[in-house]
Amino acid sequence: MNAVEWVREKLGFAPDPVQERVLASTSKRGLLNCTRQWGKSTLTAAKAVHQAYTEGGSLTLVVSPSARQSGEFVRKAAGFARRLGIRTKGDGDNELSLLFPNGARIVGLPGSEATVRGFSAVSLLLVDEAARVSDDLYKALRPMLAVSDGTLWLMSTPFGKRGFFYEAWALGGRQWMRVRVPATECPRIPKGFLDEERETMGDRWFRQEYLCEFVDSSSCVFGRDLMERAITTEVAPLAF
Repeated sequence: MNAVEWVREKLGFAPDPVQERVLASTSKRGLLNCTRQWGKSTLTAAKAVHQAYTEGGSLTLVVSPSARQSGEFVRKAAGFARRLGIRTKGDGDNELSLLFPNGARIVGLPGSEATVRGFSAVSLLLVDEAARVSDDLYKALRPMLAVSDGTLWLMSTPFGKRGFFYEAWALGGRQWMRVRVPATECPRIPKGFLDEERETMGDRWFRQEYLCEFVDSSSCVFGRDLMERAITTEVAPLAF
């Protein structure tokens, strides 16, 4: 049974076609640039439970900007685990954690560099709301994948043209599987609601929150695209 069939039959989660692509993906690096309320956390919680259930002894880490957000993710994963008939319990070491009978673990961490160091051999690393996680934390996380050759997924709505999430999306190269889902392509969000949101929050925020666009900060005098076009590496350095 492949991952899509397993999630549908064992967890009772009915993914849409784009979510099926993510579940079925074998890419080691993935980017989810998706509208608010698309189901990023629910989808990746299902992916995490599939990982834990099918790979004994594996470690899945989810990192979010806050402990509350990581806790919500772990609660979603616990709900899926109960559908498998697993009595959920912690691993005894981490407050936000699930220990499976086969020794696999799902651990949720807040967005602090000091709290993530010490983990190793991570099989699946999930960074939720990645656009709001610091670059220093991201750099502290990546070495955890070295020995295990683990999988990394970054999930977020955009938050300006800055940070590792934007850099990976815009400049990260072909090793990343990129998935973009604006609200206009999400069948679960009605058009009437989007019309109201655009009128309420204004065009710039609407484009960021619902259309998955990396927009410049409102305080910028010059946009990032303009600045990048003004820089060239073709000028030879001056000799003194």
